[in-house]
Amino acid sequence: MKFWSENTSLKFKLVLVALSMFGFGYAIVPLYEVFCDVTGIKVLALGDRFIESAGDYKPLNTQVDDTRTVTVEFDANVRGLWRFKPEKSSLRVHPGEMTTIMYEFQNMQGRSITAQAVPSYAPEQAGPNFHKLECFCFKEHTLAPGEKKSWPVVFVIDSGLPRDVKTITLSYTFFEVGGKTPPVPVASNEANDKTKEGS
Repeated sequence: MKFWSENTSLKFKLVLVALSMFGFGYAIVPLYEVFCDVTGIKVLALGDRFIESAGDYKPLNTQVDDTRTVTVEFDANVRGLWRFKPEKSSLRVHPGEMTTIMYEFQNMQGRSITAQAVPSYAPEQAGPNFHKLECFCFKEHTLAPGEKKSWPVVFVIDSGLPRDVKTITLSYTFFEVGGKTPPVPVASNEANDKTKEGS
């Protein structure tokens, strides 16, 4: 009987501990809210930095370097008969700031084409610090005759970019996949004759 009573006592203690833990877990959020009200801390996500604006708390992006700006110039080159250009020739951005630039495309040929863009950077050391989150250059695109498209480039310049780099040129060359670069136009015979006569 003594063994039975010891087991019953242990079971009762274990059930009491389990119920206490459940109750504490259930009450932790209301208790924490009371604690925040008493201490004046009004954010639950303490792992993030917050700023207060008119009573609202918003996340503070600590990755943007507001102490400097970098001019990003956009260059577009084409191989073939189509139009390809950025919506703006340049933008001033802060390192760490997410930025979007749109590029416009139009197939000027009388047939469908599949093309792709290849990027390059100047100066060369800017490349590893220029991060594209979204880019039309990631894949090939097919455009019908006369079709127009607009595609974005979403990028972030790493704050590790050397401070002496003030300007970055992002250049794209847009070319037909599997196609040939059109030959240089040959002057007509009449034009050649006039050239010979003038010489």
